[in-house]
Amino acid sequence: MNKLTQAIIILAVILLLGLLFIGIPYAFVKIVNQTTERAIQPFSQANQAFQTQVSELMNPTPTIIPDPVTIIHEVRSLARLETIEYSVEKVITAEIGQGQFGFLFGDRLLFVAHGAVIAGVDLGKITTSDLEIKDGVLYVRLPGPEVFVATLDNEKSYVYDRETGLLTKGDVNLESEARKVAEGEIRKAALADGILDQARINAENYLERLLRNLGYQEIVFITPTPTP
Repeated sequence: MNKLTQAIIILAVILLLGLLFIGIPYAFVKIVNQTTERAIQPFSQANQAFQTQVSELMNPTPTIIPDPVTIIHEVRSLARLETIEYSVEKVITAEIGQGQFGFLFGDRLLFVAHGAVIAGVDLGKITTSDLEIKDGVLYVRLPGPEVFVATLDNEKSYVYDRETGLLTKGDVNLESEARKVAEGEIRKAALADGILDQARINAENYLERLLRNLGYQEIVFITPTPTP
């Protein structure tokens, strides 16, 4: 065996040993990593489950369960002729503790209220004595126009601004009180604008067309004073 052949054999042995020394540690590290991941995985899942439970405990989602039993106290037949609807916006100022120490203990908010007011005539109040024919003329005595609904639209209503004193977090009931007042103010605004007069006029126009189609050519309405 010449020197060249011996050198080639020695070089091959060195390369083989190098591959063995490099491959064994790599394989060992890979096995250790896989084993560690398998060992840690249950703890990681348990930790995630624990975090989820803590999150649900700190930020609970309310559960609403309606009682399966429903009690109906009263059923009434309605014959209300709704003839007009107002859409009203009103700004309400609600405040408390606005005295000498208002900057410390005061609370003040501006509430923008949106609401609807519906008015008309309750035809269920008409009796046979309210209808009379004289000389071919039909006299109709209508009930007074009235407000059927005056309600606040909670989705469109909102607190525009609020200022609290340095030493207070504000009155928790202040907004609720503002909402109560707002509903009444919306009703007042519609009444002041003449919603009942317009409700009467619309009711008479509607009923006149209806009665003419029934064959009555001359119709006179007798309407009492509106009921706020």
